[in-house]
Amino acid sequence: MVEEAPVVPTPPSSSEITIFDRKAIKASRERAAKNFAGKHDFLFKWTTDRLLERLEDVRREFPLALQIGSRGTIPPGQKPEKIGQMITLDNTDTPATPCQHYIQAEEEFLPFAPQTFDLILSTLNLHSINDLPGTLLQIRKALKPDGLFLAAMFGGETLHELRAAMMQTEMESLGGLSPRIFPFADKPQTGALLQRAGFALPVVDSEIVTVTYSDIFALMHDLRAMGENNTIQARDKTPPGKTFFMDTAVRYHNEHQEPDQRIPASFEIIFMIGWAPHASQQKPLPPGSAKHSLAEALSTKEIKTGEPAKP
Repeated sequence: MVEEAPVVPTPPSSSEITIFDRKAIKASRERAAKNFAGKHDFLFKWTTDRLLERLEDVRREFPLALQIGSRGTIPPGQKPEKIGQMITLDNTDTPATPCQHYIQAEEEFLPFAPQTFDLILSTLNLHSINDLPGTLLQIRKALKPDGLFLAAMFGGETLHELRAAMMQTEMESLGGLSPRIFPFADKPQTGALLQRAGFALPVVDSEIVTVTYSDIFALMHDLRAMGENNTIQARDKTPPGKTFFMDTAVRYHNEHQEPDQRIPASFEIIFMIGWAPHASQQKPLPPGSAKHSLAEALSTKEIKTGEPAKP
């Protein structure tokens, strides 16, 4: 326990939405932790590097920071000088990667007093939160005024090739569909969630990372080794059988294979930046306060609503 980060009890969320099986998520991540670092953490390392690049552009000091999720954490020896003490939080018994100060707690119920942290980071961890709006609100409240939230999560284009192949195979062979891949938010939804949580100056962008595999079995092995099993609460727990996966593999290859016979897997990484509100921050001008019109800037004539155009 670290004195600078007071821990307080957090009441259970009032949300009754249960999309993800959080117990299964914990078990999946704990199994993966044994071989995660150095073998299956490449997406997390890549994403952490991109987050640190964005952090370099912020000319601020952050005496106390929190990392939500222990996969893809900043190694203690590579922590930027602008970050003071770093605390890592995850729901697993032990962190997936080495960290200096570790707290075991559910990401959905952050056990911190309001206005505790100067910086909160998260690398590919928020996509499996049941109440993401509520968690973002907790994150904003845990930040000091003008504190920074910098995070990345999987976006809607992630694994679209695998999702399509599975859906088509399941419709043909089983005559129905069951949730087999996480539902991911897209950029507009993510931006709206940041605004809803009360973040100031929100910025959202994304990048597509394409990884190639010999076949879908290598891809699914990698996903399990990352701790990214199917943990949707409503998932069909009955194995679909070997034929289903073989048919899916053939379809995936036929529709997506590259000249070298390997198959691509897309991962969309959505990056989020938001600030806890503070009086010193820039604010948008009120409507009607502009001194120059867009028409003047474009050297054209302004036509008001309802006014007919003149030749």
